[in-house]
Amino acid sequence: MTAQDTVSRGEQPIEASLARKAIDRSSATERGGSVVLVLLVAGMLVAAATAIVVLGRSNAEPYILAFLAVLATVGVFSLFALACGILRLSPTAAVSPLIRSVVDGAFDGVVVTDADGRVVYANAAYLDLIDASDANDMRPVERVFIGDADASEAIYRLLKAAREGKRSQEVVRVAGIRGRPPRWLRFKIRPLGDGRREARLTVWSLTDVSRERERQENVFQELQHAIDYLDHAPAGFFSVDAKGDIVYLNATLANWLDQDLAQVGSGGLKLADLIWGDGAALLTTLQAAPGEVKTEVLDLDLRTRSGRTLPVRLFHKLAFGADGTPGASRTLVLNRARDDGTDPQRAADIRFMRFFHHTPMAIATIDKQGGVIRTNPLFARLFHGTRSAADEDRSIRAIVAERDRPALEAAIRAAAAGKADIAPVDAILAGPSERSGRFYVTAVEEAERDQEAAIVYALETTAQRELETKVTQTQKMELVGQLAGGIAHDFNNVLSAIMMATDFLLNAHKPTDPSFQDIMQIKQNANRAAGLVRHLLAFSRKQTMRPQVLDLGEVLSDLNMLLRRLIGEKVTLQVVHGRDLWPVRVDISQFEQVIVNLAVNARDAMPGGGRLELRTNNITAQDCERFHAKGMPAADYVLVEVTDSGTGIPAAIVDKIFEPFFSTKEVGKGTGLGLSTVYGIIKQTGGFVYVDSIDGKGTTFRIFLPRHIASAQDAAPEVAAEAEGSSFIGVLAAAAEVKPPANADLTGEGTILLVEDEEGLRALNARGLTSRGYTVLEAGNGVEALEVLEKHNGKVDLVVSDVVMPEMDGPTLLRELRSRDPDLKIIFVSGYAEDAFQKHLPANGQFGFLAKPFTLKQLVAEVKQTLAA
Repeated sequence: MTAQDTVSRGEQPIEASLARKAIDRSSATERGGSVVLVLLVAGMLVAAATAIVVLGRSNAEPYILAFLAVLATVGVFSLFALACGILRLSPTAAVSPLIRSVVDGAFDGVVVTDADGRVVYANAAYLDLIDASDANDMRPVERVFIGDADASEAIYRLLKAAREGKRSQEVVRVAGIRGRPPRWLRFKIRPLGDGRREARLTVWSLTDVSRERERQENVFQELQHAIDYLDHAPAGFFSVDAKGDIVYLNATLANWLDQDLAQVGSGGLKLADLIWGDGAALLTTLQAAPGEVKTEVLDLDLRTRSGRTLPVRLFHKLAFGADGTPGASRTLVLNRARDDGTDPQRAADIRFMRFFHHTPMAIATIDKQGGVIRTNPLFARLFHGTRSAADEDRSIRAIVAERDRPALEAAIRAAAAGKADIAPVDAILAGPSERSGRFYVTAVEEAERDQEAAIVYALETTAQRELETKVTQTQKMELVGQLAGGIAHDFNNVLSAIMMATDFLLNAHKPTDPSFQDIMQIKQNANRAAGLVRHLLAFSRKQTMRPQVLDLGEVLSDLNMLLRRLIGEKVTLQVVHGRDLWPVRVDISQFEQVIVNLAVNARDAMPGGGRLELRTNNITAQDCERFHAKGMPAADYVLVEVTDSGTGIPAAIVDKIFEPFFSTKEVGKGTGLGLSTVYGIIKQTGGFVYVDSIDGKGTTFRIFLPRHIASAQDAAPEVAAEAEGSSFIGVLAAAAEVKPPANADLTGEGTILLVEDEEGLRALNARGLTSRGYTVLEAGNGVEALEVLEKHNGKVDLVVSDVVMPEMDGPTLLRELRSRDPDLKIIFVSGYAEDAFQKHLPANGQFGFLAKPFTLKQLVAEVKQTLAA
């Protein structure tokens, strides 16, 4: 190395640095200790040899043995002391001259101190850094910089770290020593030794980094100048991360958009705040291969804080990592709104691009192979995620499901061939969600190879198809419901006549009469027929409901024993109640019928046995989303889950199970009305029912009943069930009687106007009321009823009228009667639900109601109760 070579980081020339020799105060001590031991051992050996010569071999033999014994004893104890650590060998091994020359001539200052802070070793570079004049002027680091506050604090932290056995470093600007200018020094510290104080050493390394810091400050200044220039450049710049947060926005763009720069970087400013409409989708859905850097030129509209639009051209640059993850974007913004009007073509381009990006239809241009060349923001937003980021998957075919791709490919081929009038393609979109779209493919004239060959206009039709399906299903169910309701109404009249006739026959025959059992059989079959009619009314949602506020936990507990009998011993029943269930307002008998129908279906699905589980729980409005229940608004519900481990429902028919008369059971083993009845009852109650089933693994029915909020009406006593009865046995028979006490007096007096268009039923009802002491006037419809009333000068105590009649129905008759006598009492009888015709009655119209079919006892009991009110 020559004298012209210099040290980096601002060091003095090497010749000047080597003028101060390295100082090593540890080597002399180590060599002195070794000579004394050697001389002592040598003296002892010489004395032993002299004694042998003087005394003679025979006389000296005992002394020699004694001397050897002493040496052996000392040797054994020395080995034991070394093993225990009492004695230690001095590290007198010779240091390699190469290592010593490297450390002595190192560019960095190196100093070693002992546990008391005394300098044990210092190289020439350290002596130069502290400007030491000679060996007597050698000071430890803490003493050299004791007058510098910043350096003293840093040295204190380093010493603390060394005492804890840690390595550390600090970079500090220190004042000049003995007239030198201030410098930047990097202090490094490293502890040596085994932790004992007498053996602990500390190695300091000092490096002059002034020139490095100077270069860093220069770079920082240049960077600051570049940022200042970028901020005030005549173009806008912004950067956005993968989350959509704006991480940089220059002052020019902030001025254009009237945005606050203080929001940048804190997550307060989003990409959607800058770009109008769906334009952000074009930036966030950019795709490329892993490791690729991609730049796209986009003409979009930015949005100012006041809501105005600003047409711009974006040069959007995005780098992708090796794993395909996009990094932060770097986007140049050119203001296209600054137009002096001299370039009409430019103005036309701006207008077209704004139309292209703001149209409410998704648009994409494709080549002859179906590859997507350009899209508008709406297309990017609607169909992003339906295809992967690989180049080969950028075909528009990847947007649709596999089964619909041939139709779309045929349309693309037709467009590439220049054909017109290509039929639109309806397809299911690819991806996990059930989405659909309609694609219109139009050819581009004079298309070159690998250039734009067709334009694809796309509309997402998911909501439209769902609405069409829902409307079709609703219309179908409505038509079937009207048919079922009409059949049920007419059939109720027949059943009422049969049940009334059987009551007369039972009254005329004693239980010992041979015909009594036949009559009872007729009545039981009539009750079963009435149950079937109620199924039809439940499906058409025209049954009479008597809702009351209930705790479903108590209702299910009461059903527990009966359900166990229904499902049999092979099926295990488990009922799990949620805590603090909210109240619901339902018809208890109808709700029990729902649970029984589901339990019976579950039992039939588990012929070899299994598990049936009933669960209840409260569902808040926030929890509704996790059930993905279509058509159910977010609200508070009480959930009832009925889960079985049976055969499940095949996916092909799961959408049909609530349809009337649909059954998978053998002929004669089911009416197909069980689940349709469940559906009708729950819907009429205001709830929702859904099914989840896995073929071969089991089925879960989920019933959502609205939470009932207590009101003043809840304080009033509930209206007693009439036609249905309140007992569960009445649900099973579906025609239970509300029987008055056995000793109740059902006779009475008064004039009753009976209005019924069915002549046979009217005659039976009149006969029954007459047998109980009432005077009965008969009419076939409302018009005849008014004539009869006029003939008897309005002297009628009660009117019992059907609802559906020719010429004049029940609600019209009620208005006419009340206009003549506001206090006239009236009872309506009908096979429809009470609320099915109540909307046609005047406000606050007071009347009684009796659902068909009814028994003679029910009729006379209702009449007597109404007259007594």
